[in-house]
Amino acid sequence: MSTPSQPARPQPAAAGPAGAGPVGLPRGLVIAEAWRGLDGVGPLSNASGLPLARTVKLLLDPLVLRPAAHPHLGAAIVTIEAAAELRRRIADAGPVLAATAAWFGRVKRARRAAGITDGHPQDLYFQRCFELAHTRGRPGADAADLARAVVDEVHGERRLTPAGLRAYLADPQVHERVCRSIGRAWARRPGPAGRGDEPGLRRLLDGCAVAPEAVSFNTLVGRGAGSAAAAAVETPGAALALGLSAREVIGPPEVGRAASTATMPPPFDRSILERLFAPVRALDAVDAAALVDAEVTRSAAPWQLADEANRVLLAAAELAGRDLASDSPAGTDAGARLRARWRREAFVRRALRLPEASPRPSDGAREALLRRLWVRAHGRELRAETVPGETVWDLLDGALRSVILDRRDRVKADLARASARPAAERASA
Repeated sequence: MSTPSQPARPQPAAAGPAGAGPVGLPRGLVIAEAWRGLDGVGPLSNASGLPLARTVKLLLDPLVLRPAAHPHLGAAIVTIEAAAELRRRIADAGPVLAATAAWFGRVKRARRAAGITDGHPQDLYFQRCFELAHTRGRPGADAADLARAVVDEVHGERRLTPAGLRAYLADPQVHERVCRSIGRAWARRPGPAGRGDEPGLRRLLDGCAVAPEAVSFNTLVGRGAGSAAAAAVETPGAALALGLSAREVIGPPEVGRAASTATMPPPFDRSILERLFAPVRALDAVDAAALVDAEVTRSAAPWQLADEANRVLLAAAELAGRDLASDSPAGTDAGARLRARWRREAFVRRALRLPEASPRPSDGAREALLRRLWVRAHGRELRAETVPGETVWDLLDGALRSVILDRRDRVKADLARASARPAAERASA
């Protein structure tokens, strides 16, 4: 008589090459396993019973796991001890997450009754439902009134939406004012701030994965090392080579009249509307003018970022990313680890075995890493979040992991299309 099969448990990540880091567990799988042990969280889960992407982004990470305060819980590969802590934190939060899910259903019901269609409900209500779960527990007799109050509060603030931002910038007078603001901001662009500090960046990258600490990072921030490094990025062809622009020479952004998350240009080529279109969904912004004016100023800054800490992070990523596209000995410890992680991927190993004429498997990897990191840094600035110096490696590794997942999906799609062609040809024969 056969025994029921047990759910597969996350297996330790395979040890990489020497110096590639300790054996651990994939963070996503640990979270998935812990999540499946919760009851009553269906509204916060997808069809596979896993937490929704917004559940992780808006609830688990900022309110339950808090990797900003506990960096060891935010790495893509966590230690056995950190995995146990992740499971414990999620299990302990089970009752309040179940109450959050119950409140979310009530608030959505109130939203439908009010005829509101603006904004994504998860973005708008998840965190407010979590607050209700903490202060009120599960919905009670007054749940309908409290849910209506939440909807009235959120939409009574006239919270800015992508559609509202687009309408604001489409106003002819606003469009003309923002055009003038862009011209003034770019005319006043500062020259290089101080001298570059590549040795300091190398020291940061040599220690950030094995002995993360804030001192060296904060020193680089104080010296303006990120701003100084941006000078090289702005020379003709440099941003193009790094994948941050499709133009030989970068220039002022347009105001923009249309935006689509599916067809975003490289970061330095995005209009003001495109820079704000997707992030505005997760912001509490109500003042379109202030948000746009801040973005105009940011567009003229080094790396087109306002926070020197984010500029240092991009400068470090550019230096570490050189090792992704090189067969020479790695220049930094972080670069070696990123390259080892990249080359452990099955689709990369297969490409390495292809004829020399085939595209190199690393083609575009550095550029994709920098684009992904820029978007995340930009989003943090919009949310007024800082970069703790101890998290530099986690941010680099997390951005590369995101690039790898995108590449995996692309390879799977290519394979599916390739296998479908012979079938279609047989059917048409």
